Amino acid sequence: MPPYSRSLADLVFEQAERFPSRPAVIDGDQTITYAELAERASRVAGALRARGIGRGDRVGLLVNNRAEWLDAFFGTMIAGATVAAFSTWSTEDELDWLIGDSAICLLIAVDRFADNDYAAYAQRLVPKHPALKAVVLVSEFAALLTAEPAPRLDPGHGASAGDAAIVIYTSGSSARPKSVPLTHLGIIENGFNIGERQGYTPDDRVLLAPPLFWSYGSANAMSAVLTHGAALVLQGKFEPGEAIALIAKHRCTALYTLPAITSAIISHPTFFRDKTRSLRTGLTIGAPQDILTAANVLGAAEICNVYGQTESYGNCAVTPHHWPLEQRAACQGPPLPGVTVRITDPMTGAALPPGEEGLIEVQGYVMHGYTGSSADQTAAVTTPDGFFRTGDMGRLLPDGSVAFSGRVSEMIKKGGINISPAEVEDVLMRHEAVALAGVVGVPDATQGELLAAFVVAKPGFDPLAADLVAHCRALASRYKIPDFIEIRTELPVTVTGKLMRRELKTMAARLRK
Repeated sequence: MPPYSRSLADLVFEQAERFPSRPAVIDGDQTITYAELAERASRVAGALRARGIGRGDRVGLLVNNRAEWLDAFFGTMIAGATVAAFSTWSTEDELDWLIGDSAICLLIAVDRFADNDYAAYAQRLVPKHPALKAVVLVSEFAALLTAEPAPRLDPGHGASAGDAAIVIYTSGSSARPKSVPLTHLGIIENGFNIGERQGYTPDDRVLLAPPLFWSYGSANAMSAVLTHGAALVLQGKFEPGEAIALIAKHRCTALYTLPAITSAIISHPTFFRDKTRSLRTGLTIGAPQDILTAANVLGAAEICNVYGQTESYGNCAVTPHHWPLEQRAACQGPPLPGVTVRITDPMTGAALPPGEEGLIEVQGYVMHGYTGSSADQTAAVTTPDGFFRTGDMGRLLPDGSVAFSGRVSEMIKKGGINISPAEVEDVLMRHEAVALAGVVGVPDATQGELLAAFVVAKPGFDPLAADLVAHCRALASRYKIPDFIEIRTELPVTVTGKLMRRELKTMAARLRK
C-alpha cells in the first residue's frame, strides 16, 4: 500500500507507526528500526532547530553510506529545511565551490573519507563562507542524538509537498556540476513506483553500495525501500568482497548495482552463487549483456533495467521485475506512473511515432529547474510545453517502453558515474603549463568508458603526463583523473576554435591499441 505522506518528514513518522519494529537501516552491526529512525531523526531535528535552522535553510550533507546520513537527512526534513548532498569524493577545491554555490548554513561531514581530510578542509573553508555558521563532524554526531526530539511542525510551518527536499549536484555540460533540486512529493511517489517495479515488500533487504548522495541512492533506492517498509543495507564504500559478505550475512533479496559493480563482485575470488542465492531483484543499467550477467551470473534473476537521470528523480522508466529476462534486457521498460516520455526529431522538434529514433524528452516527475550558478541552464533543457530535454537518443517500442540508444551529449560514463569533459578540461587548464585540453571517453569493457586527455603545452613548457596526473589528483575527485594523457602540438578544432570531439575520439581509440 502506498504511503499517505506528501512530505518526507511525515513519511518517517508514518512508517514508524506502520512498521515500528521492522528494520529500516542496517549499517554494519547496527540495525535501526523504523521507530528508532524516527526517534533519531527527531533528535537531529531538535538540534537543528535549536540552532535556528528551519524552512528555507539548507544543510550540507557530506557523509558516506552510513546510518548518520539517514539520521541527518530525515532530521533536516523534520526541521523543515533542505539537504544539499555533497560527494565524498570532493577535493578541498571542489568542496569550497559546493559550499558557496549551495549557500548552506550548516555542514554535517564525515571526518575523513579515502584521501580527503574533511575535518581539515572544513577548518580552512569555514572562514571563507560567512553564511556557513558551523560544521558538525560525524565523530561529534552523537551529540545531536542527545537533543530533545523536535515536535512535528504544524501545516504551513514545515516543508510542503512541492518544496525541495534535497539538492543533488550532477555533472553536466558545464565546467562545474549542476544543482538539481528534487521535491518531497516527487521523491516519495516516484520512489514508491520504482519499488513497485522491483516487486518490493516489507520483507525485502536491499544492499546499497552506490552512494546516497547520488539520486540513484537517495531519490531512488532510499525512497523505494522505505516507502515499502523494507530494509536498506548500507555499504560505506564499495568493495566486492565485503558486498558479497553483506549479501550472505543479511540474506539480501535485492541490490542496486552498476555494470562495474556487478563485474567486480562476480570476479572476486570469494564469489560463489551460493553466497548470493538470496538475491531476487534490484536495479542496474547497461547494455543487454550487463542485464543478463546480473541476472544469470550474479543471481538477481528479476533484476530491472532502468532509464533516467538526476533531473527525473533517478529513473523515469523501469522494466517490471516479472517480465521475461530477454524483454528486460532489450529495453528500459515503460515510463513510471505520472511520467510521460516522448521521442522528437532532432532537427524539427516534432514528436516521432514508435519505432523511430530521436531525442528523448520527459515530463512528469522532473525537476522544476536548476538552482545556484546553474540556474541559467534551465531554459536550455526545457521545452516550451514543459518537457525535459535529456540530451539522449532513443525510441519508443510499440508497447510504450523506452529503448535507450546512446548519449547525444559529450558526457562520459565511467563506472556508472557521469563525468563532464568540461570539468576535467577545466582542471587540466588550471595547470600553468597547459594551453589547451581536450577530454573524451574511450570504450572499456569493465568501466564502460575511460578518460583520455589530450593536452597542448604553453610555449616554453614541456609538461610530463605524470605531472599532469598529479595535478589532477590534487584538485579533482579520483574518478575525474584521466586514464590516458597525451601531449600534442595541436588539437583538432573548428574555425571558431571549438574542439572537434569526433576526431578526439578517433585519436583516443588508437591509445587502446
